[in-house]
Amino acid sequence: MNIAILGAGAWGSALAKSLCEAPQGHRVLLWGRDPALMATLAHTRSNARYLPDITLPTTLQFTADWRAAMAHAAGADALVIVATSVAGLRPTLQRLSTATEAGIIWLCKGLEEGSRLLPHQIAEQVLGTRSRIGALSGPSFAEEVAQGLPVALTLVTRDAAFAEAAVTALHGPRLRIYATDDVVGVEIGGAVKNILAIATGIVEGIGLGLNSRAAVITRGLAEVMRFGAALGARPQTFMGLSGVGDLILTCTGALSRNRKVGLLLAEGKSLSDILAQLGHVAEGVHCAQSVQQLAQQHGVDMPIVNAVCRVLFDGIAPAAAIQGLLARDPAQEVGSRI
Repeated sequence: MNIAILGAGAWGSALAKSLCEAPQGHRVLLWGRDPALMATLAHTRSNARYLPDITLPTTLQFTADWRAAMAHAAGADALVIVATSVAGLRPTLQRLSTATEAGIIWLCKGLEEGSRLLPHQIAEQVLGTRSRIGALSGPSFAEEVAQGLPVALTLVTRDAAFAEAAVTALHGPRLRIYATDDVVGVEIGGAVKNILAIATGIVEGIGLGLNSRAAVITRGLAEVMRFGAALGARPQTFMGLSGVGDLILTCTGALSRNRKVGLLLAEGKSLSDILAQLGHVAEGVHCAQSVQQLAQQHGVDMPIVNAVCRVLFDGIAPAAAIQGLLARDPAQEVGSRI
C-alpha cells in the first residue's frame, strides 16, 4: 500500500519507520513543510530533533513537495496519515479535501482551541460526509515505537469497511491494531488524559508519593467517564486502550511531555519557560481550558481538570491547587462527585 504521512515530528517519523518495516511491504513517504529539514532527513536518515538515536529506513521516502505527497497517495486504495497537532489538523484536512481519494487517519489528541471541537468534529466540518476517515489512538510513546518495541493502538472509525481495510494494512507483530466505532469515547480519552498527566506530574513533583498519584489517576478516570457520558461516549471505551491504557502511560511514563509539564510546574518554573524547554507540543496545556469550558457547559464536575487550569492560567501555586482537592468534602466513590 502507498502511505503518505503528513508531519515529520516524533510520532510521524516513528510511525513512518514502523510501517516501512511492516511485513505488508508498504511504500511510505514522509512529508514535512520545511524543504531543508526534509533534505537533511533524507541525507542523514535521522530526525535529530525528535528521534536523535533512531536510524530511519533506507526505503522511507522524504519530501517537502505537497503535490508529490498527494501523487504518492493518489489512489482510493492508498492511505494518508495526518501526524500534526490538533492545531494543524484543520488546515491539513482543508488541503486534503480535494487533493486525494485516499483514506485519511489522524493521530492528534485534544480539542481545538476556540471551537472546542474534537478532531472528528473538525473532520466532519471540513470533509462533510466523506467516508474512509478515522483516528489512531492509544498508549504510545513515539520513541518506543521507533525502537521497534510492541505497541497496541485503537483505530476508530464509523466506516466498518474502512476499519477492516485499515486494520489489515496497519496491524503487525510490533504494531497491534484494534478497531472500534466509538469516536467520541476514543477522542475524549485521548484529550483528557493529557490534562490528568499534568496533575500527576504536580503530585509527584511536590512529593506526595505514589499513593496520591494512584488516587489522581483513578479519580481522574472517573472525571473522564463522566465527561464522556455527557458527550455520548460508551463507558466501556474508557476501560480500553484509549481510556485507562493511555491514561496510565501518560500519567506515569518518563517519556510523557504532559507529566513533565507538571513536574516542572511543581519546581516553580513558569509555563512559558516550561514550553520553551520542552520543544514539543504538550496538548494538555492547549486543551485544558476547552475541556473545562465544555464540562461546565454540560454540567460535568471535573475538579482535577479545574485544579490544573488554576495552576496553568490563574497563577495558583501547584501545592495550593492540590491542597484544594484534598480539602474537598468526602463522598461516595461511585455515582457521585469526586
